[in-house]
Amino acid sequence: MKLRGRVWKYGDNVNTDVIFPGKYTYTITDPMEMARHALEDLDPRFAQEARPGDVIVAGRNWGCGSSREQAVIALKAAGVQAIIAKSFARIYFRNAVNNGLLPVVCPEAVEAIEAGEEIEVDLEACVIRCRAGVFSFPSLSPTIRAILEAGGLLPMLCRRLGLPTPASGFLSVGEAKD
Repeated sequence: MKLRGRVWKYGDNVNTDVIFPGKYTYTITDPMEMARHALEDLDPRFAQEARPGDVIVAGRNWGCGSSREQAVIALKAAGVQAIIAKSFARIYFRNAVNNGLLPVVCPEAVEAIEAGEEIEVDLEACVIRCRAGVFSFPSLSPTIRAILEAGGLLPMLCRRLGLPTPASGFLSVGEAKD
């Protein structure tokens, strides 16, 4: 699988309150509305200009802070298909995988990639291609790849259990099965 997208580039220690402002945590539940507030305190242009297929390139410790999934959902709903970082906060990395947003750790590529350029992420070859060259990253485990290829943990589990996947990607109380 190959992904191509335009780059938004950010620095180190971008926390979940900056990715999706904490003031909206309990008032906004619709993913598309979340997308309208993604990164608004760090980069007010992002929510206005992000388009499907975009890629975020970031420094160290992307997604530090709280464990709330809205910080992943807002970016995915905004059209972001992958985040390439020097490192991720552990729980953000897992929230990204579980919500079907590709996290890639590749410090060398982060140093070389420029904001606004178009890059390619080749998951089969485990490389990132950009203007400055080709950069390798560690392969993802088969389990993580299966979750990402299904669009997230819930869609993967629904598929394996033969259940319909909720349109929202979330299982509401009314949809729970005994």
